[in-house]
Amino acid sequence: MPKQVDLVSHDPRWPEMAEAEATRLSGALGDLLLCVHHIGSTAIPAIRAKPVIDLIPVVTSLERLDAQQAAIEGLGYHWRGELGLPGRRYCSRDDPHSGERLFQLHCYRQGSPEIVRHLAFRDYLRADPDLARAYEAEKLRCQMLHPDDTHAYTDCKNVWIRRVETAALRALDGG
Repeated sequence: MPKQVDLVSHDPRWPEMAEAEATRLSGALGDLLLCVHHIGSTAIPAIRAKPVIDLIPVVTSLERLDAQQAAIEGLGYHWRGELGLPGRRYCSRDDPHSGERLFQLHCYRQGSPEIVRHLAFRDYLRADPDLARAYEAEKLRCQMLHPDDTHAYTDCKNVWIRRVETAALRALDGG
């Protein structure tokens, strides 16, 4: 269900919140969890973002992760399975009082090219503040066009993201 697009100024607590959530996940998943990456706009300093922290938990096995669904749900997450992206397990955690989304997990098995893609984009923007500001401008443009529809907002900025992602992956490969 589409929701209002709420972009807020960068909160310097977001990295700490991501780290704290990674610790919670580690406690629940043990050696199944290899690491947790903070991705998305909340991981890029100084730009506006929807106040939802995106994380990539990297696991040794999606089958073992599937068997730990109850452990993830025990942390307050809604388990949504692949949700349209093969090779991913998506989970979301909302504030129990306000219903506002707090965290999104995009779980992948170690070695997934999706991990590389997400990290390349994040790191490319972190390394280039002008490009990060251009991304913020694109986000604001799409918010103006689709203020009440997060799905349309996401679709709107996807062309920009894919173009920059391609450049980020090319730079990663030395090209």
